[in-house]
Amino acid sequence: MVVIIASSFTFLLLLIINIALVLATTSTAISGAKDWCKDSCGNVSVPYPFGIGPDCFLNSWFEVSCNESSTPPTILKKINMEVFNFSYDLGYGWEYLRVKSPVILHNCSGRERETKNQTVHLTGSPFFYSGRNKFIAAGCNNKALIAGIKPRIVGCESTCNGDTLFGTSNPNKTCNGSTCCETVIPSYLQTFNASFESKTSSGPQGCKLAFVVDEEWLNFNITNPSDLLNMDSVPALIDWALPNGSTPLISSESVQSYVMYTSESSNISWRYVCSDGYRGNPYLPIGCQDIDECEEERHKISCGDATCVNVPGFYRCEGSKTWIIALGVGVGCGVLSLVMGGWWLYKLLKKRRNVKLKKKFFKRNGGLLLQQQMYSHEGSLEKTKIFTSKELDKATNNFNNNRVVGQGGQGTVYKGMLADGRIVAVKKSIAMVVEEVEHFINEVVILSQVNHRNVVKLLGCCLETEVPLLVYEFISNGTLFQYLHDKSEEFPLSWETRLRIAKETAEALWYLHSSASIPIYHRDIKSSNILLDEKFKAKVSDF
Repeated sequence: MVVIIASSFTFLLLLIINIALVLATTSTAISGAKDWCKDSCGNVSVPYPFGIGPDCFLNSWFEVSCNESSTPPTILKKINMEVFNFSYDLGYGWEYLRVKSPVILHNCSGRERETKNQTVHLTGSPFFYSGRNKFIAAGCNNKALIAGIKPRIVGCESTCNGDTLFGTSNPNKTCNGSTCCETVIPSYLQTFNASFESKTSSGPQGCKLAFVVDEEWLNFNITNPSDLLNMDSVPALIDWALPNGSTPLISSESVQSYVMYTSESSNISWRYVCSDGYRGNPYLPIGCQDIDECEEERHKISCGDATCVNVPGFYRCEGSKTWIIALGVGVGCGVLSLVMGGWWLYKLLKKRRNVKLKKKFFKRNGGLLLQQQMYSHEGSLEKTKIFTSKELDKATNNFNNNRVVGQGGQGTVYKGMLADGRIVAVKKSIAMVVEEVEHFINEVVILSQVNHRNVVKLLGCCLETEVPLLVYEFISNGTLFQYLHDKSEEFPLSWETRLRIAKETAEALWYLHSSASIPIYHRDIKSSNILLDEKFKAKVSDF
């Protein structure tokens, strides 16, 4: 019996401890103050790093005094500034403080509150006027400036239709220079007072006033400048950040929950906010708590027929194949992109390698020497055409075996068609002896100058391949050898045609030996080296 009672007591004690821990954690996340500290003063919440009482604030700049009998009840003790509220968005941390900012009066009859003792001093503190404020000035013949920020000059000018300002309505609630004027304030403004001048000495010299105010509050609360005569202060927005050297209470386990921002001011270091998917006070050790996105209707809708499951910082949809399909599509696209990228890289590297090889072969096959000889004889000799390997690959269908029209000990001859429609014979040698390159180039230059109706014309060469390629005019009817020795030839040559071929061959040899600019001796004249065109005219080749 005693054992049962003891077990029940232990269970209840553990349950109470767990509930207390949950409530403590929830309280920290919602109130934003330290566990042992007062989290509000009157109806104003006071979140950390601000605090009321010892060890409840980050440092003396953030100490708040509480007097619930005054309005507002909270004062930033070190700068003696009354605070209406500490703007606190559970998703994005503190954005600003709404404080009392003085209305500066000048030359206002019956009012003792002039510019003296009205200066706001925030210099050296982590606080500064927010850019969401406006500098407003009102009065006739008024030129108002923000004092104490030299060398900068910031201010505005206002006029009136009559001699007095107050009582004149401003239904549009805009200060465009008539009755009142407005301008933006400098970034990180930490000192505020106003100085007044008259635009003209002859104009009215009545009451003038100026102040820095929350623009949104002004638009909704003031319809006539005269309303401000009875006001000592107006609400203004103060931004803040942790000063240099401060150490926020952030544990290593929750670092991923925070995003750091840096200010341009030398007196200001940084601020924290909870990352997406978290909410709470980022300045406390476990201040940023995970949000259950699945409680929000928009996330439920986005999951469709699947179940919304909350995960730290985010959510996922389970029980649906949509994510599997999306994953498959994503992986497929990734693999396809990888393959396409690899193929593109392979083609690029191959292209670069081919360019390097072409340059290497061109140089080895005497291309530079040929260019030099062409330029040195420019104007006196017919230029030798230098074909690219790409041109001849296209002409011969990449040297297809179906294009072979002749084969011998010195190489293979392919039939091809150039881009301009000319039919050519491309001779691909078996090998090239490096020591004979200079002799080969000289022969190409000489043979390019040969121009006789009974001699096969050398049109040019290609030196970008492993062995040089020679390009000749194409002779369509084969060799004389075929007609003399092929018994299956349907149309044997008549004696008249044979005599004419012999005569034309003799004329070609006489031209090569005697009429060419440089004598060329054939030394291998035979029937297989005499080609016949479509009219059976002789064309001497392979000289």
